[in-house]
Amino acid sequence: MANRPLPPCAMANNDLIDQIAERVEHLLLRHEELQRTNALLSQQVQTLTQERDQLKSRLSAARARVDALIDRLPAASSSESST
Repeated sequence: MANRPLPPCAMANNDLIDQIAERVEHLLLRHEELQRTNALLSQQVQTLTQERDQLKSRLSAARARVDALIDRLPAASSSESST
């Protein structure tokens, strides 16, 4: 069988299919890139959440120490006034 040239509508369809395939490839690459970015951002959120929780814990401990020192102040000042 001899190779016959494709009719214009078949050539147009092939061009359209090629354009769609190229666009799908681009979208797949973009999707993979976004998945990697999302994974990195999720990891950063987890790290920052842990850091925040540690800082909140340290703040709570510091507040407790300050409160304990404040509680001792009136006793110290009342004993000074009685001497």
